[in-house]
Amino acid sequence: MNLRDLRYLLAVAEHGHFGRAAEACGVSQPTLSVQVRKLEELLGVALFERTSKAVAPTAACERLLGHVRMAVAEADSILAVAANLRDPLAGRFRLGIIPTLAPYLLPLVFAALKDALPALEVEPWEDQTTALLDRLRAHELDAALLATAVDGPDLASEVLFDEPFLAALPPEHPLAARAVVAEEDLAEDMLVLAEGHCLRDQALAACGRGGALGGALRAASLSTLLNMVAAGYGTTMIPGLAAGAAQDVGIVLRPLAAQAGRTVRIAWRARYPRRSAVDAVGEVIAARLRGFAAGATAGTI
Repeated sequence: MNLRDLRYLLAVAEHGHFGRAAEACGVSQPTLSVQVRKLEELLGVALFERTSKAVAPTAACERLLGHVRMAVAEADSILAVAANLRDPLAGRFRLGIIPTLAPYLLPLVFAALKDALPALEVEPWEDQTTALLDRLRAHELDAALLATAVDGPDLASEVLFDEPFLAALPPEHPLAARAVVAEEDLAEDMLVLAEGHCLRDQALAACGRGGALGGALRAASLSTLLNMVAAGYGTTMIPGLAAGAAQDVGIVLRPLAAQAGRTVRIAWRARYPRRSAVDAVGEVIAARLRGFAAGATAGTI
């Protein structure tokens, strides 16, 4: 048994397809299939049910997957510790980031990260908070940029910057005539993101609505939400970094009376061996965003 074959097993279980698993592993499909067959022979159990349309883990495979993940994760930790001893600020760094932050933050910080950490290969991975935390715990990410606090002793986090929310309004909306908009005034016709986005819960809480908003649109992305507001469908609350994208589609932005907002953090596993890389990435991002909150609240984004 070797780690390569265990990685093949995990890839097939994740993708449910030998071809896609082989592509993800950078090998040919016949090579991967042969090695998985050899692993099944070594273990004495069938690992996958194979049909012409799909591949599904067997009950035996499901029982083994947790052990396989731990074995591969421990092996990766050995490699990471060795890399850290050589140079913690070199090599691949997989950085998760939530969808309501990624398209607006990454263009601001990517060049700065390259300049400050030229040997570090930052690989962004965009997904919702729950999925990012799962990937972080599974050692599939090195760190994640989140807008919520993390729970559990296995994870740690550090605040990078505070991001204010802004009222986003169609130009003809009555609230657009105001210099400042009260959060609760947005609740009547506010559009929100679909469940799973932390921004949805934060916006509802800020405007005093702890639950759902009647029959309002639930958008899958912030860009959809912005386009619906621009079309006059309703109002919404956006993070300050998205101000430029909102103004590009003709949306009127106003500061909020109670200055609602969110705190962006970088999170990592508490025992992650390349902590200095996390700190370095966090410091670059925090420095790039320094003073942002004051400018956004004042309407000078």
